[in-house]
Amino acid sequence: MTIRTRVEDYLAMRRALGYRLHAEGRMLLGFADRLDAAGQPTITVSAALAWAIEPKNAAPAHWCRRLGVVRAFARHLHTLDPSCEIPPADLLSGPTHRPTPYIYTAEEVAALVHAAGTIAAPMPSATCHAVISLIAASGLRLGETLALDRADVDLDAAMLTVIGKNQHTRLIPLHPTTAQMLGRYAARRDMLCPATDSASFFLTTNGHRPQPSSLQHTFAKLLVLAEIQTPPGRRRPRIHDLRHTFAVNTLIGWYRSGADVAAHMPILSTFLGHSGGPEATYWYLQATPELLALAAQRLEHDRRTS
Repeated sequence: MTIRTRVEDYLAMRRALGYRLHAEGRMLLGFADRLDAAGQPTITVSAALAWAIEPKNAAPAHWCRRLGVVRAFARHLHTLDPSCEIPPADLLSGPTHRPTPYIYTAEEVAALVHAAGTIAAPMPSATCHAVISLIAASGLRLGETLALDRADVDLDAAMLTVIGKNQHTRLIPLHPTTAQMLGRYAARRDMLCPATDSASFFLTTNGHRPQPSSLQHTFAKLLVLAEIQTPPGRRRPRIHDLRHTFAVNTLIGWYRSGADVAAHMPILSTFLGHSGGPEATYWYLQATPELLALAAQRLEHDRRTS
């Protein structure tokens, strides 16, 4: 039995239990194909490590994730094949802090949206334009956005049904202008691709659900068109940073309006789909100097008036 067959059986079992494993599945199948092509009958620690760190320009956290995906499968395979080696949990160490996100200005977001509209192919242009606009306006994750089915998008009620991490479902209200934008996209999508069996709200030229890797690849090109530079010593801005930008701008708006940020934080946490609670959302308070300064000023004011 090939490693790929083992992986396919493993993924089928996990998905039957409710796990989606989209990115993890692609990773594992790629790893399995590598082993099968090399004629390796099972997993070794050296092969897993070599594959995990293959993207030389990737962040250590990404290497750890790749190795972790293999480790989970190796534990399963070891029960069937005792010769299978399980990579140790401490073989790779990732960063202990989250890297500073890139916060887009309003002008940069507009430039990205405009650049998406210049893509020559009609459907990729329309889809990329709508995806970037929606993430910037709602703070959704890219995977959540592309996972939206047509039934999840209620344009009349201006509401999205989003399935986030760990299969948690949440309702996301849309600003009227965002709902109108999605309505225009849906009309153009149906005109460009009138016959498709896909339930996906967003489509590719072939009528399939777009893959995150494809959108990320296109986004890298849009950064060049929008003339957005990578800050010195930082990683390249990502489409995921639009989500960070939404969160930071929401917090800045609350501070400037005098709102009780502590009381509002659970709302933002729920909106963003932070299943761990507001603790994960508090990280954004140190995301930018401006936000950190506003938080410090509010704390000092509270101390003086208490």
